[in-house]
Amino acid sequence: MSTERPTVSLGEAWTLEDLARLASGEASLVLGSEARARIDAARAVVDRLAAAGDGAPNVYGVNTGFGALAETRIASDQVRALQRNLVRSHACGVGPDLPTDAVRAMMALRAQTIAMGFSGARAEIVDLLVEMLERRVHPRIPSQGSVGASGDLAPLAHLALVLIGEGEADYLGHRHDGGDALAQAGLSPVVLEAKEGLALINGTQLIVAVGALATLEGERLTTQADLIGAMSLEALQGSQRPFDARIQAIRPHPGQAATAANLRALLADSEIMESHRDCKKVQDPYSLRCMPQIHGATRDALAWTRTVLEREMVAATDNPLVFAETGEIVSGGNFHGQPLAIALDAAAIAIAELASASERRIEQLVNPALSSGLPPFLAPRSGLDSGFMMAQVTAAALVSENKVLCHPASADSIPSSAGKEDHVSMGSISARKARQVATHVRSVLAIEALVASQGLDFRAPLKAGAGVRAAQRFLRETVPTLTEDRPLYRDIEVVTAMLAEEALVQAAEEVVPPLL
Repeated sequence: MSTERPTVSLGEAWTLEDLARLASGEASLVLGSEARARIDAARAVVDRLAAAGDGAPNVYGVNTGFGALAETRIASDQVRALQRNLVRSHACGVGPDLPTDAVRAMMALRAQTIAMGFSGARAEIVDLLVEMLERRVHPRIPSQGSVGASGDLAPLAHLALVLIGEGEADYLGHRHDGGDALAQAGLSPVVLEAKEGLALINGTQLIVAVGALATLEGERLTTQADLIGAMSLEALQGSQRPFDARIQAIRPHPGQAATAANLRALLADSEIMESHRDCKKVQDPYSLRCMPQIHGATRDALAWTRTVLEREMVAATDNPLVFAETGEIVSGGNFHGQPLAIALDAAAIAIAELASASERRIEQLVNPALSSGLPPFLAPRSGLDSGFMMAQVTAAALVSENKVLCHPASADSIPSSAGKEDHVSMGSISARKARQVATHVRSVLAIEALVASQGLDFRAPLKAGAGVRAAQRFLRETVPTLTEDRPLYRDIEVVTAMLAEEALVQAAEEVVPPLL
């Protein structure tokens, strides 16, 4: 059996899944001959300008200063120092380091931008990025310091530092100076030539990297919310009639239809549903009855966010841009993160709603006034045991924190660079918030899965639908029924890990068609 990893080609269209495979190391990055030719053609334009020396016209970032210093001419013998100083001066990030998957995604995206053939950097820069990914040399990149225009300057400068043998990087599980990490991996740093420092730090790669990983997680969580919501519906003896395909057809949002289809598949052949078919309850609470509308809206918002991100992954986002066909170098604003910032603010709100509905279902399950005959807090010995009382409180805390995180970063702007950059996107904050929200949502859904499973145990011997039953059976292989109070944090951690691995969905899909 071949052990070769799949490859992703630079300079071609990527999906979010392609980027995720590069981020995890499951795929390798390759620079083909066509992309290399585009890089070389753009570089030739810069080389011709550089060869003209002090007689060349002013071109931003090639022979001028940066930002508010764009009118300052730089002598031809100082071009290398200009690029080196740019990278050094902009490496002023703070805060927690980005996780490895986000760093790898940034590296891949930076190589991708150059490979589009409009940056003017040499192919050697891309080759080094590819080799660093392959040999797992990961720059240390602080997560804070970008305002999302002119791109993610500070974080990308930390990435670029390692390419010139400076900064810090992780290699084989240890932190090293950038030059030492390269040397231990058998690599050599580059000396930046005209425009190359600017080509490395001007762009939206942090926003796209972190935002793409958050969006993918949101998509996975939406399917998991369908499954776990179905578990709660069964435990609460709710109705599946609101998921009738005819209802969805006359409000034709695609996400709504997808969630309803998932719920119908998961609830099929349920003995619990049959047991209360003729009960007097008329309608379920919205967190149950409106799952297609709530979860479906999340699906549709994330579909739009995916479209924005995948467009950006084939975009040239530095400045100025090199047009090899005409030999022109033109300043513009493709580094501005506003399209991404707005989309990722929307994504954070959409993902957060999954937990908002989930927490309400948890309340339905633990509140004896709402739970259709289940014991208070699903405690085995009510009074002596508190059961899942505090689990609902934890879920409420996370939902409340998400409400703070969902304030849109893109609504803010603080001018920088002496007013030259007078409107910025704050897109990096949008991306980081979206990923934090997704982490909270996973924990809330894990709590709901635990509480719903306990509720299903109380409905025995009646059986849930085959998909729900398979998911609960898988959970119970690791997490036993609560028969007396125990610390629940371990159970929450176990189920959270299950969700991260999509294990519950996979268990359900062994007996139902693949979920959407």
